[in-house]
Parts: sequence; C-alpha cells; structure tokens
Amino acid sequence: MTVNANTDAGARTWRDLPAAQQPDWPDHQALRDALAELESYPPLVFAGECDQLRERLGAVARGEAFLLQGGDCAEAFDQVGAEHIRNKLKTLLQMSAVLTYAASVPVVKVGRIAGQYSKPRSKPTETRDGVTLPVYRGDSVNGFEFTEESRRPDPERLKRMYHASSSTLNLVRAFTTGGYADLRQVHAWNQDFVKNSPSGQRYEALAREIDQAMKFMRACGTDPEELRTVEFFSSHEALLLDYESALTRVDSRSGKLYDVSGHMIWIGERTRQLDGAHIEFASQVRNPVGVKLGPTTTSEEALALIERLDPDREPGRLTFITRMGADKIRDRLPELVEKVTASGAQVGWVCDPMHGNTFEAASGHKTRRFDDVLDEVKGFFEVHKSLGTHPGGIHMELTGDDVTECVGGGDEIFVDDLHQRYETACDPRLNRSQSLDLAFLVAEMYRDQ
Repeated sequence: MTVNANTDAGARTWRDLPAAQQPDWPDHQALRDALAELESYPPLVFAGECDQLRERLGAVARGEAFLLQGGDCAEAFDQVGAEHIRNKLKTLLQMSAVLTYAASVPVVKVGRIAGQYSKPRSKPTETRDGVTLPVYRGDSVNGFEFTEESRRPDPERLKRMYHASSSTLNLVRAFTTGGYADLRQVHAWNQDFVKNSPSGQRYEALAREIDQAMKFMRACGTDPEELRTVEFFSSHEALLLDYESALTRVDSRSGKLYDVSGHMIWIGERTRQLDGAHIEFASQVRNPVGVKLGPTTTSEEALALIERLDPDREPGRLTFITRMGADKIRDRLPELVEKVTASGAQVGWVCDPMHGNTFEAASGHKTRRFDDVLDEVKGFFEVHKSLGTHPGGIHMELTGDDVTECVGGGDEIFVDDLHQRYETACDPRLNRSQSLDLAFLVAEMYRDQ
C-alpha cells in the first residue's frame, strides 16, 4: 500500500531550487488541477520492482552483469500500440540474446519506455519563416505541429502521458510474461527480418546455436523456468518535475519515497546542476538513478554527484551514463573513472554513444553516423580495459522499425536515404538492423576485455 506523496515534505524540497528545462505553462490553475488528479492515480510501478532493479544494477556496478538500456528518443502518444511496442521489445530481446550468449554475461534489460515523453531543448522557442513559437518539448507538453495551438503547453497532456505509460507497461508485461519473451522464441523474433538483412542472417545463425544448446539442456532433463519469461524494466528522463513529484509515493513497508512513474529515472546533462531542483528531487527517492555525464564533466563534479545521490555507497543506486562523443571519450573518460574508483564508490558505468555524435546533414536532417556510435563504444571499452574497471553497459536511442535516421551500418543507409523513413520527433535512432549490428560488435568487445 502507498499513500499520497504530498503527505511527505521530502517530495517537495526541489521546489525551493532553480529547475531547468521546465515548460512555461500559460494556465497555472489548469496545471494545479492536472497535478491534483495525477496525485490520486495509482502507481505505474511498485517499490518492490524498483528495489529489484537496484539489486540487478548492483551486479552491473560490481562487474557481474551488463546493462542494455534502449528505446525511443521521445515516445509519441500516437504510437502506443501493440505493433510499435512489440517491435521495440523484440529488438531489445534480440540484442539481449546476442549479448548473453555471445558474451556470456547476464544482461539487465531496461527500456527507454513508458514515460519518455519529454525532451530537454537547447532553445525555448523555434522560428520558421519569421514566425516564432514555443519549441516542441515532447508530447507530454505540446504538439509537434508548428502551429500556435499545437505548440501551446497544455497540462492535460501530463494526464495523457500517465495513461499512455500505463497502456505501454500493460503491453510490455503481457509480452514479457505471456510467452512472447520465452527464449524458445529466438527464431520467431527474427522471422520478418532474416531474409533481407545481413545482421538478421547473422542473428539467425546465433539463434540456431541457442536452440541447439536448449535442446541439449532438455535432453539432460533441465528446462529452467527462467527461460520462459524475462525481467524487463522501464526508465525515462525525470525532466518534468511537477509530473514526477505528483507520482511520488511513500512506500508503506519502508516509509521511503519512490517515484512510481518508472523503475529507473535519470537526470540529463542539461539538468544535473548540483544546486538544482533535479538533483535534489533524485536525492529524495529510492529508485535507481542515472546521471548523464558529458565531455565537460569534471571529476570533482562526479564525486559531488555521488555524495548527493549515493551517500551510503550502495551498488545499484547510481549509474553514470557517459555521453562524450567519439572524438572525446578516450581523453575525458579516464580521469573520471580513475577518481571515482579511487573514492571507493561502486557506480555503474554505462556508455551513451548517441548524444555526443549528432550532426546535421545537408538535407537538414539531424543524424548520426553508425561508425561514430561504434567508435565511442570502442573508446569506452578501451578506457575500462586499460584501467581494469568494468564497462557496465550501453544506453541507446533505437527503434524496432526500419527507419532511415542514422547513416551507415551493415545494411548501409546513405545520407541521401534519410528522407525515406525519417520518423523521429526529435533525435535520430538506430533502426533494428543497426541495433543488432551493434549488439554483435559489443559482444565481441566484451569477450576481449
């Protein structure tokens, strides 16, 4: 049983501090009404599930497991359907199968899903043809269409985000416990893909090996129940603090605060100010917390973040998600890892190779080169190998659809192809083929550690 977060002052301490990247809501009474309604809604996730993920991430921090975290850059309300969600889940399950079997490592599976409806932006407004409107901040705030009505921040969208997240989690739970995630489905996950994609064909060869291994186990009288279902957790950037706070509850068992909007939350590069509202909010809840670290992050800042967010030095509580860029990772990451390791803190180190490698093509499309993404992951592994530390995982923006948003990959997409299926509402994502390519390459790097 949980009680309303507003009975605990700890859920509100962030309000006394500056909060970056918050919408300029034009109707404050409408905002108050929407938040009051959200506070009455049931949890999307439960405290025990958050504790379970924290234990799994503790294994990542200790070097005993690998985190695979991925999903959309920004979810959209019109994509909350079985096909879209199944395709994302299928891609992550295939990547997990590759990493688990080819790298012989337990994989913790976390989706950027069921809450990733908000995006930080570099500017508060956007101008087209002399018209200036509020920037699109994700479906949780306003619409993508460039009209005054669409771009007006609307608090009713916060309730829509809750309901969309609830529907998504219901579908994910149905897929992961209803037989779809059974490891004996490794071939079925690939049926629509193997004929036309080099990475699909490579995956099918691995699936045959997994199938043979499972037949051997059954012949020996072993058929573990763990192979029939999968643990799958949800995560998102805790950007809109009004929403996160409205969904914060006191756990009746422990008396601790949990943000029940998702199992894991992270704080972005633009909102990780030590004296800011986002770090204060994250310090008050018991969820596993991630923090994005860009190339300007100093070791002093990293250590201060540990003091604020993980004062008890609890493995699994704090994950550092580095987003340096392929050209900076080898120079900027070593000092951070060295100083944090020397402090005795056990954090999970995870590579986000997407956000530091974005550029604008001549066509105007924001894109990323697969080779740059791969090179940043390589640099991440090289640094950890040289220091004798654990490369704990990867954090990807990806989709299960055959989009054309990032260039390169085994089934190569060229710059001139970007317009064909450029569907993202914000940042470019790896498609399914590119995601599988990366999983195979990461498995090889992990084996070589």
